[in-house]
Amino acid sequence: MKPSFLVRKRRGFTLVELLVVILILAILASLIVPRVLNKTGDAKKAKAESDLAALRSGLSNFRLDCDRYPASEEGLDALRREPADIRGWRGPYLERAIPTDPWGTPYVYEDLGDDRFSLISLGPDTQPGNDDIGNDEDIEAGQ
Repeated sequence: MKPSFLVRKRRGFTLVELLVVILILAILASLIVPRVLNKTGDAKKAKAESDLAALRSGLSNFRLDCDRYPASEEGLDALRREPADIRGWRGPYLERAIPTDPWGTPYVYEDLGDDRFSLISLGPDTQPGNDDIGNDEDIEAGQ
């Protein structure tokens, strides 16, 4: 048996060991986090495109029944509630409430007349500009 002054009990990790583990975790986080955040951005963009497709479908069905797209003043709410003084409305044309885009901003709808409309999400910056999602040109009936 060894004398007691030679026996050393290990009770925990040394400061150097903890710093090495923290450094390894920081390096892994710096590699993984940007990829995860990029996937989140891609998922939000895909969600916005899916919402826009559903809204376009509702707008097309509205047009088939009412012979026009909703006026800009009526907006997308015309897909859920019958506007005043309209004939042929057989809605609601969406099963759920009008969604906001994944960044919490309402989708922007504008009736351009002549069977055309514009429908966009303002994107991550929630301002009109470069990162808008949807049609930046008008959609014509039948397309």
